[in-house]
Amino acid sequence: MIRDTAGSVLALAGATAAVWSPFRAWYDGRPGRDYAIDELFTGITDAKTDLLGSILLPFAFAALVTLVGVLLRSRLLVSVAGLLVLGFAVLWTVRIGQVEGGLVVGTDGKGLGEGVGYAFGGAVLLFLGALVMPGRHHAAGTSRVGRAPRHGHPPLDGPPRDRPRADRSPTDRAPTDRAPADEGPTDRPPADGTWSDPSSAAPTQTYDMPTWDRDRDRGDGSPPPPPPPRS
Repeated sequence: MIRDTAGSVLALAGATAAVWSPFRAWYDGRPGRDYAIDELFTGITDAKTDLLGSILLPFAFAALVTLVGVLLRSRLLVSVAGLLVLGFAVLWTVRIGQVEGGLVVGTDGKGLGEGVGYAFGGAVLLFLGALVMPGRHHAAGTSRVGRAPRHGHPPLDGPPRDRPRADRSPTDRAPTDRAPADEGPTDRPPADGTWSDPSSAAPTQTYDMPTWDRDRDRGDGSPPPPPPPRS
């Protein structure tokens, strides 16, 4: 929180200094609002320009980018605003040096004025603000601390008991609701140590088959009956 506030204050202070700089003297008492934007690319002249066509326009745009960056806590936007201010200030310095043949620090209203110092100072404050600000990603990461993690799967103890089984999805079934797998025969002995034969599970039934005695008769002198056919 402290870093966020300090970074925002530094960035806003830098943007304010950059916007205020064209209204101060830049060189030989001439304010920055008298320098046209196209003169920074074609060459500086003594002609004056209107306010919206002066170097105030890029500085005002940089201030707008800074404001959006502070609201979004974007270090990138604040850094871009600092680059805009620094780039136009350096470009003006190069052009004025070509016209004057050299740069002289202001004395008695001559040479470089305080407006240039405001421009460069504003760019430095913008970079410091972007450096101090924690940034969006850091703030978003700390806000999620303490939240319970979201699980994509049901807990290990199964679904709630009050839900009907018809409404459960296949992934919500508890291990007890699943049908047992059809396991094949196994050679492992049972837990009690006794083996069971599947063929002995059904009860067996025995039959007494009479035997035929050739020498035995029926007692009345008739021959014995023939033996029963074998199936």
